[in-house]
Amino acid sequence: MSLAHPWLEQEPWPTASMPKEMLEKRIERVLTMTNIGYLGTVRKDGSPIVSPLEFYCDGFTLYIFPQPKSPKIYALKRDPRVSIAIANPMAGWACVMGCQIFGKADLLDVDTPEWEHGMKIFKWQASSAELGRQLKVPPQGQLARITPDRIVYSEHLMRKEGFAPRQIWLPDAEETQVVPGGNV
Repeated sequence: MSLAHPWLEQEPWPTASMPKEMLEKRIERVLTMTNIGYLGTVRKDGSPIVSPLEFYCDGFTLYIFPQPKSPKIYALKRDPRVSIAIANPMAGWACVMGCQIFGKADLLDVDTPEWEHGMKIFKWQASSAELGRQLKVPPQGQLARITPDRIVYSEHLMRKEGFAPRQIWLPDAEETQVVPGGNV
């Protein structure tokens, strides 16, 4: 038995779904506490590729700046389905907090209205300064916009509040869904 966190041993786990507005605030918190995620794409042979990368968001829409001619770019052109995992670096089950976003990535071409908008969201100046590049004109590569069709949010501390530790956000659903038994 955990003396520090006895609620972690509670069986069965709570199964209550969280109100959608509350869940959206928690997802937003995760997306603003870090700007590093792990993008999963699909290679030509069907095997996964997972890459750490920098992201910035506009609501739940994420923008990433993939390296030109990288395996990621070729994978996105073949199959735009992606998953990106975002978690805050904490230790132990009691403080697990993160989300996995499933959706579609669109590659935005330079100088299109969508690219211009995305470059206002993506903080390219910080990366350019780190790389010793000029700061007056943004890099001229494609930007990827990830639009979620499902977000699985995990936080074991929610169990203390009577909510299931994994909640599912869907853009058009009025209510959240719960992952039964805490498994994805």
